[in-house]
Amino acid sequence: MASQTLETKVNAYFTALSSRDEAQWLALFADDGLICDPVGSPPKLVREASGQFFALLQQFYEQLTVSPQAIFVAGDGAAAQWQMQVLAKNARSGSAAGISVFEFNQAGRLKKVSSYWDEAALMAKLKG
Repeated sequence: MASQTLETKVNAYFTALSSRDEAQWLALFADDGLICDPVGSPPKLVREASGQFFALLQQFYEQLTVSPQAIFVAGDGAAAQWQMQVLAKNARSGSAAGISVFEFNQAGRLKKVSSYWDEAALMAKLKG
């Protein structure tokens, strides 16, 4: 798969996440796609977990922006260094940085996304 195509798909992942567009986000994944976010938490089947995940995003965040800072493509995969800015509904704000690793299947759909970041630190900032 062309590296430009994979880079476009990685950008689409972050765009869908930032706009909290569940349908657009799901369309990027294979039917058996997995997400490990953050790494260390149990892997989740995207199709089973997306409803609850996006409901939480809508419930707790007024604004969410996840912006890739650099994307690295190799073979049928990619990694992205990203920055996240959030404004919670309680008016507290926070930021986090991380790296996500993207594995694609032969059809160009995501089969696994593994994200490395400190979710607990961000939640602590937002809760005060």
